[in-house]
Amino acid sequence: MGTILRKAFLEHVGQTSPSPMMIEVARAEGVFFYTPSGKRYYDLVAGVSVSNVGHANPAVVRAVQEQAGRYMHIMVYGEMVERPQVEYAVRIASLLPDPLESVYFVNSGAEAVEGAMKLAKRCTGRTEIISMRRAYHGSTQGAMSLMGTPEGEEWKNAFRPLLPDVRSIEFNSFDELQCITGRTACVIAEPVQGEAGVRPPADDYLQALRRRCDEVGAMLVFDEIQTGFGRTGEMFASVKYGVTPDIVCLAKALGGGMPLGAFVASREVMNTLTVNPTLGHITTFGGHPVCCAAGLAALDYIVENRLAEKAEAKGALYESLLADHPQVKEIRRSGLLLAVELGSSDKMFAMMEMFAREGIMSDWFLYCDTAFRISPPLTISEDEIRDSAHIIRKCLDRL
Repeated sequence: MGTILRKAFLEHVGQTSPSPMMIEVARAEGVFFYTPSGKRYYDLVAGVSVSNVGHANPAVVRAVQEQAGRYMHIMVYGEMVERPQVEYAVRIASLLPDPLESVYFVNSGAEAVEGAMKLAKRCTGRTEIISMRRAYHGSTQGAMSLMGTPEGEEWKNAFRPLLPDVRSIEFNSFDELQCITGRTACVIAEPVQGEAGVRPPADDYLQALRRRCDEVGAMLVFDEIQTGFGRTGEMFASVKYGVTPDIVCLAKALGGGMPLGAFVASREVMNTLTVNPTLGHITTFGGHPVCCAAGLAALDYIVENRLAEKAEAKGALYESLLADHPQVKEIRRSGLLLAVELGSSDKMFAMMEMFAREGIMSDWFLYCDTAFRISPPLTISEDEIRDSAHIIRKCLDRL
């Protein structure tokens, strides 16, 4: 049966690379997933920081089942009052700093970025959008336009023309903040760059970015799609680093394992989408009640079990267990989001092959193929960290 399924996968499921991993998943629980033969893998990717509360979390599963039994799709956004969506929006707003209070639900991170760009253009009447080099904000044509030159050209060039009036600056460069001018509608930045290989902000950089946007009247958009919901040791990285954006984009862990995205702004800013034109942004499935029920259950679980507060110590434990290995050149980290730098893509790809044999699921970064990722569910225990780090060290020994 497995052979037939894999053959059908290759023939009928759209592929993203010429050589997919071909690991068949039978079930998942906690920080592990299992193949049909029973082989166990540590999931140190967590769907790229999606499964923050672990796989098959009973609270999330129960919320999905109960909401599916009440109703699923009616008409989702903006007209109907649906309890899961409203309650989740209230909960998100309560955890974000003022004035981020109005939540527009969509289906994914890329859609959240698309909505944020439209909102910034609508509010400012400007057209220029500035992103950061080595940024990743999604694969739709608008979000792809924000992949900073020159690194992003490998992915962008085949799909041009893309959005005009987009430019990129260097993350953590104070000098290049002067590129933000009175023409700029918004600057979009990850508070911690993810696909660049986990690059935290330099001291006072995000504060300087905020000041420059204020000086010229540009909006500041934070992409917290990968850093949100406890990943960096605070519920949101913007809180950790003490800077409040005008718009924040959320997804990944937002849905508790279900597909869900959102962009959040003040009520005043968000209301600009309701006039001139009416229906300035619409969605069929964004804020789906089952997805919102799952996300709310996951968020409540994070808060009740203090997973955000514990993420820093768990990330520090991983760092302490791996940093002294002679093959490890550097570990870059924010909370429980780590890049283990090997200094060589050949070594990194060799590690991927060994991980697959030894029961570790990891990957590399879009703009950094010399480091591997550690971003497990925030529920991972100290014993599981020590055991998985032991397996990683065994693989490093063989390099």
